Order: sequence, then structure tokens, then C-alpha cells
Amino acid sequence: MPDSDTKRIAKNTGFLYMRMLVMMVIGFITARVMLEALGVNNYGINNVVGGLVSMFSMLSASLSGAVSRFFTFGLGKGDMMRLRVIFSTSINIHILLAVVVVLAIEVVGVWFLNNRMNIDADRLVAANWVLQCSTITFAINLLSVPYRAAIIAHERMSAFAYLTIFDATAKLLIVCAVYFYNGDKLILLSVLNITPAIISQVIYWLYCKRHFEECTYKFASDKKLFKEIFGFAGWSFIGNTAGLMKNEGVNVVINIFTNTTINAARGFAMQVNGMVMQFISNFTMALNPQIIKDYASGQLQRMHKLMFQGTKLSYYIFMILSIPLIFEVEAFLYLWLGEVPEHSVSFTRLVLVLSLAEIVSYTLITAQNATGKIRDYQIVVGGILLLNLPISYLLLRWGVFPEVTVIVAIIVSQLCLAARLWFLRKMIDFPVRQFITKVYFNVIAVTLLSLIVPAICYIAIPPGYVRVFILGSLSICSSIATIYFVGCTREERAQVRKAIVNIISKFRNR
Repeated sequence: MPDSDTKRIAKNTGFLYMRMLVMMVIGFITARVMLEALGVNNYGINNVVGGLVSMFSMLSASLSGAVSRFFTFGLGKGDMMRLRVIFSTSINIHILLAVVVVLAIEVVGVWFLNNRMNIDADRLVAANWVLQCSTITFAINLLSVPYRAAIIAHERMSAFAYLTIFDATAKLLIVCAVYFYNGDKLILLSVLNITPAIISQVIYWLYCKRHFEECTYKFASDKKLFKEIFGFAGWSFIGNTAGLMKNEGVNVVINIFTNTTINAARGFAMQVNGMVMQFISNFTMALNPQIIKDYASGQLQRMHKLMFQGTKLSYYIFMILSIPLIFEVEAFLYLWLGEVPEHSVSFTRLVLVLSLAEIVSYTLITAQNATGKIRDYQIVVGGILLLNLPISYLLLRWGVFPEVTVIVAIIVSQLCLAARLWFLRKMIDFPVRQFITKVYFNVIAVTLLSLIVPAICYIAIPPGYVRVFILGSLSICSSIATIYFVGCTREERAQVRKAIVNIISKFRNR
């Protein structure tokens, strides 16, 4: 990979990690204040009803991925006229989609909420407020998608970081206002959440209009492009639907067979996972445009190398952070929340393991989307992923513990990985055997070896914050050592040493 590309990825990753650290702190505070303000029951209602709206976002997720792919591909080709048409067409598509989704929620979502969901009768009015306000917020955010796609495609991660930090800060201020409110806190929270969505949309519009010449809307009627984007999105719809069914669909099924307290426990687990996952999403967000541009320019060998290194690095970053959490999640949740809902500990541990299982596929998904040939891929992989919902439904119906839904997701994720590798071998001549031996088996071996030291600490030291500190410190050190000596190739170890020497020399020169 050229030094300029490496430096750009490193710079963008740096901005995104700054964003992540700030948002992590804000996120921890926001969740704690929200739990104290709403209580476990209202928190669970907010989680499951908001998830109901997210289920209708399967269409938007499909189109958002399509717009991002076409935009980044256009930049790789350097075709400015094409970019202008792509942007204007994507605006038209998202306006149309916003209307369709709002109508769908008003017809199907309202009926399902009031007739099928397990919510206390005295909280049903508040739950409807959550649904309506979440729908408005969703529609506004939907119109921001083409602008966010432009910022990411241009790799302006500093702007993206500042804008998302603003959004997180605004939500924290809203939660603080709700905390001191004496009326129905859940209704007020839902109404106020619309405000940052409106402000963010205005900021996105002003920034893109000022910095990117192609981001000026002009009515475009390119039927061929419209068809191409919808064709790509149509097949992506299968995979996105399956992903939403795995998350929000299973969340609704859990609500049907249990109660909102279990939804709250699962919601906290997903939030902890999301905070840690930001370390990975920041890196992959900076990496993905390079993978797509390499494919657009026909540089497949460089693309393969970037996928190998990106997969290993993203997995190891998450592993370093998640192993101490898996062992000491109960202490972490108690410190964070004060009141720890039942099932939260087991859900969090399993969700972190699920993320480790899914991370290996991230660069593979990006490469597959880069080709644009996704019909067969989405039918097969999306079909496998959809198994999460019916299997989870049957197991919960038979009275199995709710955490089994995550175990099902872990098994299904590995079936999806095998299918992705099979498709990529044909489509981009991907070296599957090398990937399995040099990446997949490598990360498994490193993970198992990295578990030894924290497991000994967990068994040998009595519970308490002393154990948390010792286990966390030794776990991080042992994981880094294992990654360096076992997980890295000779070439990668040389690159690490070179990077360390460069950092030290820069500090000395100061």
C-alpha cells in the first residue's frame, strides 16, 4: 500500500478514535442518567419500541449502502459529472423512501405496538409517543444519508467526528433535562430527541454544500442510474432485512415471550458492545473506502492484502478490549449502572463473543459490495442469516433461556462467513485457503492463548476492584504480547517496530 494511503488511513483513524473516546464517555454518562431517569421498565420500552422503528429501516439501510458504494466507486473513477448525478438521484430516492417508511410504520407499526407487544396498559400511551417521535427522527436522519455518504467517501473523517460528537452531546443534554422533569419522562425524551436530528441535518447540508461541488441538488432523471441503485439496494435488502431480524426482530420476539426487563438487559448488553465496537467501526470506516477504490482501479492484489491486515487488526483491537470485559462484566455493569438488571451479565458476555465471531467478516462484506454483483450473495448469505429469527422463536417458545438467541447468532455467523468466502473466491479471485490459515486460524489461536492469564487471575484472586485492575492490566499486556509474537507475521512485526521507532523519534525531536 502506498505511504500516502497508509498515512491517510492512519490520520482518518486518529480522528475517528478521538470521536470514539469522547462519545464513549458521553455514552456511559447518558446511559446511566437515562436509566435513573426512566427506570428499568421505561428503559426497556424505549429500547424495544425504538427497535420496532429500526425494523422498518431495512429499506433505508439497503439504499444507504448502495449510495455509499456508488459514491465511493465514482470517486475511485474520478468522474465528477457522474458524482453530481449520483448525489441528486440519491436525494430523490431518500425522499421517496422516507414517505414510504413513514406510511408503513403508521399502518403496520402502530397496529403491532397496540395489539401484539407485551407492554403494560398504563404505559401504552407513552409507548405510542416513542413510536411516533422515533418515526419523525428516523425520517429526518434518512435525508442526511447522502450527505454522510459524501463525507465518508471523501474521507473527511474529522468533520464526521465533530458532527457525531455534537449529536451525542445533544442527546446527553436532553437526558439531563429529562432527569429533572416531573412529568412523563419517557414522552419528553421522545419529543426532545427530534431536535438534534434537525440540527444535524442542517449542519450536514451546509458542510457538504460548501466543501463538495457535487453536493448541490439538481433534479436528475437518470433512469439507468436510478435502476442500478435500486437494483443494488434491492438485493442488499435481503441481507439488511436478515441483519435487522437478527437484532431488532429477535428483540421483539424476546418481548413477546418474556418482558421489558429482559429487553432492558439485552439493550444494556448491546450498548456495552456498541461502545467497544466503536474502536473497530472507526478503523473499518477509514479502511473501507480504500478497499472499494482499490477494486475500482483494478488493484486486486493490494485489495487482498488490505483485507488480510484489516481483518486481523480490527479483530485484535476488539479482542484486547473485550477479554477483560468478558471476565469482569458484572463489576463493570455495577460501576456503570448501579442497578444491574437480571440477565445483563450473561447477555453482555455472549454479545461480546458474537462480535468477535462477526468481525472476521467485515472486510469481506466491503469487498463483496465493491463488486456490485451481490444478487446470489445476498440470497444465500441473507437466507442463512434469516435463520436467527425462526430458530430463536422456536427455542423461546419451548421455554429455553433468552440468552440462547445470542448463541444461535454466533453459530449462524460462522455459516455466513463460510458462504462469503465461497463467493469471494469466484468474484475477486480471493485466496480463501490463505485467509483461513493466516487469518481465521491465527485469530482463534491468539484468542485462546490470550485467555490463559485473565482466567488464572479470575480464579486465583478474590472478587473486587483489585481483581478488576490486576486482571485488566495483565490481560491487556498478555494479549498484546501474544498478538505480536503469534498473531503477526515477520513482516508485520517489522512494521510494528518501525512505527514504534518513528513515534519515539518524533517525541525526541520535540
